[in-house]
Amino acid sequence: MKIKLLCFFLIIGNCCFGQDIVFARKIVDTLTSPYFWGRGYTNDGVNKAAQFLTEQFKVYGLKPLSGQSFRQDFSYPVNIFPGKMEVAINGVALRPGKDFIVSPESRAAKGKGRLAQTDSIHFIDQDNRVIVALQNKLTWSVEQKAADYTGIEIDRKALTETPASIELNVENKVIRDFKTSNICGVVKGTDKPDSAIVFTAHYDHLGGMGSSTYFPGANDNASGIALLLGLAKYYATHPQRYSMVFICFSGEEAGLLGSKYFTEHPLLPLKNIRFLINADLEGTGEEGLMVVNATVYSKEYKILTNINNENHYLVKIGSRGKAANSDHYLFTEKGVPAFYIYTLGGIKAYHDVFDISATLPLNKYEDLIKLLQKFNEQLMQ
Repeated sequence: MKIKLLCFFLIIGNCCFGQDIVFARKIVDTLTSPYFWGRGYTNDGVNKAAQFLTEQFKVYGLKPLSGQSFRQDFSYPVNIFPGKMEVAINGVALRPGKDFIVSPESRAAKGKGRLAQTDSIHFIDQDNRVIVALQNKLTWSVEQKAADYTGIEIDRKALTETPASIELNVENKVIRDFKTSNICGVVKGTDKPDSAIVFTAHYDHLGGMGSSTYFPGANDNASGIALLLGLAKYYATHPQRYSMVFICFSGEEAGLLGSKYFTEHPLLPLKNIRFLINADLEGTGEEGLMVVNATVYSKEYKILTNINNENHYLVKIGSRGKAANSDHYLFTEKGVPAFYIYTLGGIKAYHDVFDISATLPLNKYEDLIKLLQKFNEQLMQ
């Protein structure tokens, strides 16, 4: 199995140079496949993804940022749902992921109960400490511990009548010390190797909910990893004056934990980072690009927009201020200049089972690569 997987990694790594969109599609297809099971906490998904990324860095010719290993290991607690995931309302079985999700802080629950309505969307089974909530969209996440109740969120469209009874069998498990890794590589600079431009993206996602449902995470964030790997592949064969550093974070979905660990245990002096670009949600772009921290680093934002105006890569580049909404934030708090970029428009799937590769257009991937290459050139002047 290891030999077959390694061959597959090598094929992905060496094919499609100069065919960036084909390369990106292969990466997204791979990372969203059942083998990686949502790059989360069940079926060893996130650690399989870490191994994949490590092999990619090796094939491209990157060196470990630490000088020894591409992996920066850390751990944290997490509440997971590896087993039974069965819910029926009024005697009608619901489909996990599509008709219902469990609240990520839920404890295990098994039994039958009557539901009492408390407001327009909430129903409670007091005996089993189960809370049912009706939603217009199911959006899942990750929690680090279990509460003393079980939450069930149901898509309104899955019901034809008011919930009156519930039967469920939901299993959870709290892992006190879940082990994972940031994957960190570098292409050494030719003139100023101690100065660095850093590219980051989180590779973890939500994993699975039960034994038969997983969250593929195509846009969030296989797309960002595809962009990072495309840049890593390019710079490995085109070394720059500054070192080019590539960090794939784990633990983002559980609360920016990978970037928190890295900024507290940096593998390079943070003061040596000329600029950091964090890629998260890069699979669309019909309506342009948004830049978080644009108002904080207005000089660099102007450089980026001038390049775009000259080359017409994207219809617009929007501006936002400081926000703690992705892995750039912990670096900014440590004084590292950073942008978080994400594409606009297109599909609306987010933190659900519908965020799949087949419907992710990746239509601005090549333009983003070109935009960032030109941006980096100016940063190093």
